[in-house]
Amino acid sequence: MNVELNTENKTLSIQQEITFFNQSNDTINSIVLNDWNNAYSNKNTPLGKRFSDEFYRGFHLAKDEERGSTSNLTILNENNLFLTWHRTTTNPDYITVDLREKLAPNQKTTIQLTYFSKIPTNKFTKYGFAQNGDLNLKNWFLSPARYENKTFVKYSNSNLDDIANGICDFTIHFKIPKNLVLTTDLNVTEQTGDKNHSDYFLEGENRTDFSLFIESKSGFKSYYNDLNEVISDITNSKLDEIQQIIIINRIANFTNDFIGIYPHPKIVVSQTNYDRNPFYGLNQLPSFLNPFEEDFLFEIKFLKTYLDTYLKNSLHLDPRKDNWIYDALQMVAMIKYIQKYHPESKMLGNASRFKLLKNYNITNLDFNKQYSYFYMLMARKNLDQALANPKTDLIKFNEQIASKYRAGLSILFLDDYLENNIVSNSIHQFYERNKKQQVSSTDFETILKSNSQKNINWFFTTIVNSRELIDYKFSKVSATKNSITISVKNKTEIPIPIPIYGLKKGNVVFKEWLDIKECDSTFIIKRNNADKIILNYKNEVPEYNLRNNWKKLEGFFPNNRPIKFVFMKDLEDPYYNQILYVPSLTYNYYDGLSPGLRLHNKTILDKPFIFDLNPTFSSKSKNISGNGTIILNENFRNSRLYTIRYSLTGAYFHYAPDATYTKIAPTIELKIRENNFRDNRKQALVFRQVIVNREKSEFITSNFGENYSVFNARYFNTKTEITNHFSASSDVQFSKGFGKIAAEIEFRKLFESNRQINLRLFAGAFMYNKSNSDYFSFGLDKPTDYLFDYNFYGRSESSGLFSQQYIQAEGGFKSKLSVPFANQWMIAANGSFNIWNWIEIYGDLGIVKNNSTNHYFAYDSGIRLNLVTDYFELYLPFYSNNGLEINQKNYNEKIRFVVTFSPKTLINLFNRKWF
Repeated sequence: MNVELNTENKTLSIQQEITFFNQSNDTINSIVLNDWNNAYSNKNTPLGKRFSDEFYRGFHLAKDEERGSTSNLTILNENNLFLTWHRTTTNPDYITVDLREKLAPNQKTTIQLTYFSKIPTNKFTKYGFAQNGDLNLKNWFLSPARYENKTFVKYSNSNLDDIANGICDFTIHFKIPKNLVLTTDLNVTEQTGDKNHSDYFLEGENRTDFSLFIESKSGFKSYYNDLNEVISDITNSKLDEIQQIIIINRIANFTNDFIGIYPHPKIVVSQTNYDRNPFYGLNQLPSFLNPFEEDFLFEIKFLKTYLDTYLKNSLHLDPRKDNWIYDALQMVAMIKYIQKYHPESKMLGNASRFKLLKNYNITNLDFNKQYSYFYMLMARKNLDQALANPKTDLIKFNEQIASKYRAGLSILFLDDYLENNIVSNSIHQFYERNKKQQVSSTDFETILKSNSQKNINWFFTTIVNSRELIDYKFSKVSATKNSITISVKNKTEIPIPIPIYGLKKGNVVFKEWLDIKECDSTFIIKRNNADKIILNYKNEVPEYNLRNNWKKLEGFFPNNRPIKFVFMKDLEDPYYNQILYVPSLTYNYYDGLSPGLRLHNKTILDKPFIFDLNPTFSSKSKNISGNGTIILNENFRNSRLYTIRYSLTGAYFHYAPDATYTKIAPTIELKIRENNFRDNRKQALVFRQVIVNREKSEFITSNFGENYSVFNARYFNTKTEITNHFSASSDVQFSKGFGKIAAEIEFRKLFESNRQINLRLFAGAFMYNKSNSDYFSFGLDKPTDYLFDYNFYGRSESSGLFSQQYIQAEGGFKSKLSVPFANQWMIAANGSFNIWNWIEIYGDLGIVKNNSTNHYFAYDSGIRLNLVTDYFELYLPFYSNNGLEINQKNYNEKIRFVVTFSPKTLINLFNRKWF
């Protein structure tokens, strides 16, 4: 390539020649070239849809000059004849070049290309041009796609660093302005220039990709070891250069010993790479709370980034299809490194030294034990995925965290089971084969099986290619002075070996592997003075539940698990029944501020059985109030119906100054998802019986005080992303006094002009209504909430601030009109449209029908200040059936507000991009 940078318009002018050598046994008619830079050309590319799917708004809102593209592309063959090429609208980030003559096996052809590559801003992916003009170039040129199994691999850019290029040799002449400096892991064979430009001549062999940075002042430093040059801009101001050199050399030497010799003379370890793939946990802690030593922080950060770069630059795998091998080797290397150099390190570093934190499992957990918890976080949510799934199919949390960790743990498990360094030797053999040819996961599997004397088919069929769970428990245990008779139950019936440990006063006295043929059978082992036996004691096997893995051999209550009280939050400790206690504070107008003590068993990992009790003391009424929930979750692994939740909820609060309500609701919820876990569509069916005991109040006219019970069935269907949101729901209710049905549809669209429209349609009707009040009627501007589902701060207020609280339900009107209820049927439509950032105009239309009266046509309009959706909003009425409201007296009493104190709302805004 001959490349010249134009810094003013962030464009590369490229003249390129590709000599393609057909090393396959196939005759080729066309060549596929990856053009991933063109993925930034518009909002509707696969990359743009990926950003929308993961709730990243920046790409959709970007200006045209911030986008990237490939333009003015011309392709000639070696005879200077034009070649036709084409790209599709669906996949604009690779092109197909039609050859004039077929290319036979072992033949070569040369094509010549000229084009402009417009570099995007780095705010999308951290690749591209920075605000200060520096460039981090990635996937900026057209490159031949990987060829295997009689076809070219055609992948679109999904911001996953998994471009599948063919193995290439590079020769590049790169011209940049004189005031800039270029850093790369290619060899710089010559550097010349004149008063205006610098010319770099670069070469590289046997590569699929390379790094290239252009800066006004280089932030990179070079570190030399016995084998190659390490170039990095990852630094720590609190460490001197000698300390950093020692750490970098130790990491480089360890990696060469564990995996193999790095095949290139230079490796670039960049801060950008780390920022894209940080060590989760460390990167979430603010500096003033960080419990790790500075040298350890630098070491972990550099280790993870070095391994990631090392493997991507040296392994010639399909990085999307065989991504699990990259993850497995990286994580195994990290675990082995910590075992060797930091065996005493803890998950939260020095936090365990503080007396207040000593009893927490999260502070006492060994550093390497955290990986199984991150995997288990997704397994308990029934959101884990098979290791062999293509990278594009993975949920973001799995792609960046859980699946990575499980891959490493699985290889470590195999290593422990096979012993004799079989796995380590296989890794070396696989790495050496990779230097000579293009490899795949099949090569890795073949090498492992050929080196093992044991049958390890289960590892690939179950651990790698499925999402089956592993869960063992003891069914029967009896012991004599010299022996133990054990029956082990394989709860998930997946044939995986598992180790059994014997402990004496906390020290291991024996370890034996229980092979597949021994599972679900009874056998006898020597006791060796053990007082406790534990399955999977060191968590070698990535097991679903460790709480059923141990038995005491002594004591009157051998299965008793002590109760452990923990303040706030903790990781699950399999050897205790944890009860967490948290101070709580609730508020409503009638109970006032209500301090309480929440007792629950919700550790960070989900559990099949959950209780959550929150008794509070009402500061106004001076009595005990509160709520509570008991939940039983049943997961289904291989079904779209993936969870059934059985629950019993209860609440006791004031709904008026002199009256309380008691609500009890047994519920069954069925959760449904798509077969593609990344699909944001979620469905649910909810069946519940809501039982309410509501005292009469002297403060409320037309008060309905009768106890009542309502059967309620609901269906929800929602699909949400940044550019589109659609939800539909239906609701059926039956009780002694009424029967009603309702449906709601909501739609949101973010246009390419960055304008957004929100539409909602509600329709509800009574099948029968024996009530003589409006207590069960549909509400036009405010639901009566007789099921006590909504968080009203002053639910019975008809005037004052709390009467102005707005909750979008039923009619969804913002203005209070003369006909606020419907005891026969109601249809209402709500809409809003943003005119500038968070300022929107809204309008509502509706028809209300009551018995013995004519239809009432309702309308209102105004301004919506959508500061934080569902968290803080203001509605300023303008015109309605009441007339021009802005000119009417007491206008401040007409303003409606949405204020949510629950942090769960904001947490959900963060979680949606991960799960």
